[in-house]
Amino acid sequence: MNRTLKRWATVILFIFTSFNLLQATPEVPQSVTFCGQRIDLTRFDRYERMDRELLAFTYMHSTSIQMIKKANRYFPIVEPILKKNGIPDDFKYLMVIESNLNPNARSSAGAAGLWQFMKTTGREYGLEVNDNIDERYHVEKATAAACQYLKDAYEKYQDWVAVAASYNAGQARISSQLEKQYVKDALDLHLVEETARYVYRIIAAKIMFQDPTRFGFELKASQLYQPIPYREIVIDFEISNLAEWALKHGTTYSMLKIMNPWLRQDFLQNKSRRTYILQIPKEERLHHFPEKVVPHDKNWVVE
Repeated sequence: MNRTLKRWATVILFIFTSFNLLQATPEVPQSVTFCGQRIDLTRFDRYERMDRELLAFTYMHSTSIQMIKKANRYFPIVEPILKKNGIPDDFKYLMVIESNLNPNARSSAGAAGLWQFMKTTGREYGLEVNDNIDERYHVEKATAAACQYLKDAYEKYQDWVAVAASYNAGQARISSQLEKQYVKDALDLHLVEETARYVYRIIAAKIMFQDPTRFGFELKASQLYQPIPYREIVIDFEISNLAEWALKHGTTYSMLKIMNPWLRQDFLQNKSRRTYILQIPKEERLHHFPEKVVPHDKNWVVE
């Protein structure tokens, strides 16, 4: 009897949760703004594509909620770099869908970091990429490199939607398809499914971050991930043992790697005596104190 009751309780809970989520599914807006450009979503194909991505963000709720929590840590770092480089703020949502805001993300194709650079493209845009150092995992440097890529693409297209699509498909492909299909708007291109969904996923992320409650996500400020204050140590020499070096500087090897994921091995080669900046977390802010967490965006939380 107890097993039967438990089984029915589980079923009822599942139905109740599913019903609540269904009720929270956001409506597709008639139009959205991306990088200051109005995009009409009333045409049936655009409506249905947008609906698909909004549903995806709603029902992959564990991932969506984690992205909002992580944004509290990474948006304050990324936003000023975008602004400094003249890149529209909306491109932070491209970073969101590229990596789910995981700085250690790595795709099956070999793309890495928050901005998912391939090795060749990363090097082309000034990142050091080798077995020992991989700056695709360096939040600030990878963001600056992404800005340069986006600026180069904008010089070619003069259209931020086409720029966003090119980040997924490559500039050569978007350019050739615009010409072959005789269209001016990248959203009107017939492309492989991943690229066809790409811009809509970015827009869906923007909609979710603007008002998570529309998706049924009600977070408290205390649940967000706090930024990690750190001190910087400038080095221009080799470090044969990073664990030993970390201990001498008041931290652990594990914490050193968390703060500096671009360090790919347990030592630092530096025969050319390049200058690197290592981040060391401040001891007094290592612990999570819920009452001290400040939301980067008040729209993410409920009172």
